Amino acid sequence: MKTFDRIFVIVMDSVGIGEAPDAGEFNDKGANTLGHIAEHMNGLHMPHMEELGLGNIRPIQGIEPADKPKAHYTTMKEASNGKDTMTGHWEIMGLYIDKPFRTFPDGFPEELLNEIKERTGRGIVGNKPASGTEIIKELGEHHMETGDLIIYTSADSVLQIAAHEEVIPPEELYEICELCRELTLDEKYMVGRVIARPFVGRPGSFERTSNRHDYALKPFGRTVMNELKDEDYDVIAIGKISDIYDGEGVTKAVRTKDNMDGMDQIVASMDIDFNGISFLNLVDFDAKFGHRRDPQGYGEALEAYDKRLPEVLEKLQPEDLLLITADHGNDPIHHGTDHTRELVPLIAYHTAIKEGRELEQRDTFADLGATIAENFSVKKPAYGQSFLKNISEGGERA
Repeated sequence: MKTFDRIFVIVMDSVGIGEAPDAGEFNDKGANTLGHIAEHMNGLHMPHMEELGLGNIRPIQGIEPADKPKAHYTTMKEASNGKDTMTGHWEIMGLYIDKPFRTFPDGFPEELLNEIKERTGRGIVGNKPASGTEIIKELGEHHMETGDLIIYTSADSVLQIAAHEEVIPPEELYEICELCRELTLDEKYMVGRVIARPFVGRPGSFERTSNRHDYALKPFGRTVMNELKDEDYDVIAIGKISDIYDGEGVTKAVRTKDNMDGMDQIVASMDIDFNGISFLNLVDFDAKFGHRRDPQGYGEALEAYDKRLPEVLEKLQPEDLLLITADHGNDPIHHGTDHTRELVPLIAYHTAIKEGRELEQRDTFADLGATIAENFSVKKPAYGQSFLKNISEGGERA
C-alpha cells in the first residue's frame, strides 16, 4: 500500500553542503559549495529552506537552525566513483557507477576529431574546455565565415558542439551530434554526453538558444524510473532529467529554459492528476554559476529559488512527498572549474510532519531511489536503503 501518491523530487544541481569523507581522493579537500557562497554573500537569505531545516544540517551563514523544522533532514554521501551530473543522478535512481566517465582537460584526441571531420565534411575549431558563452564570443565569427564546428568540453564528461542556426540549422546539428554520440560510445572515449548548442545573433551579440539537445549514454542498468514506468506509474521528467537518463523510464518530458522556468514547470505538474514522480533538475546553479566561478550569481540564484518554494509547499496535498537534494558540489570559490566531491543535503517534507527531525546520514544517493521504490511497491534497486519508514513513522502518516 502506497504511503504517498505523488513524490516531487527537486535536484539543486551542484548544491553541495561540504566536503565528502573521501574528498581528498578527488583533490577537493575543503570544498563547501553552500558554505563558501554564504560567506561570500555575507549570509544567504533563504527563509523557506531555513524553515525546512537546511540550517540544521550544518552551519551556513545567514541560514539559522530552525527551532521546529518543518521537514526531516540529513546529508547523503556519493558511493559511485565520480562527481559528475550523470553519475550523481544515476545513483539517485539506484545505480552504482564504479568506472568514472572520462573528461578531456586537454581537448579531444586527434583520432576522434579526424573521424568527425571526415564524416561531416566540416572543419573543427576550439577543442578545449571553455564556457559556452565565451567560446562563441571567441570563435562565432570564424564559424559563420567557414562553417567549422565549434567543439569544446567542460569539467564534465561532455563533447559540446556550438553552431549558428543560420549556418547549421538545428536539425543538421542534431544529426552531427548523433554521429558524435555514436563515435564516442567506444570505451576509449567514455564520453557521458554529447550536447548540441545552437546560437543566433551577430559578432558581439551572440546568444545561445533554447534548442539545446543532449545525447547521453543510456544508464548502465535499470533504474527505479524504469520500474515505475513498467508498473504504469507516471515519471514526469523536468529540465534535463530526460536527457540525463536518455529517456529511460520517462513517461513525460518537459524542457525548461532556466531555473525559474523549472520552478514554473514543477508547480504546473502539481496541478496534474498523476500517480508517480515529478522529477526536476535546476541546472543554472551548476552551468551558469558554479563552472563560471561566480559565487555572487550563484548566491542570488539560490535566493531566487527559495522565493519560489512557497508555491510548491502550498500546493502539496496530504498524499504528496517533497524531496530536495543535489547531485554533487561545484564550489565556485574552490580551486579549478571542476565539480567538487561533497555531501549533498536531503530535505524530506510532507504536510503531516508535526516537527522535523534529523535522519541518519545516507551512505549513498541511491537511498532516495530505494525510498521511492518502496513507496510505490516496485522492484527495489540493487543499491540503497529506503528511509520511507523514517519519514512516515511516529503517527505522522498512517
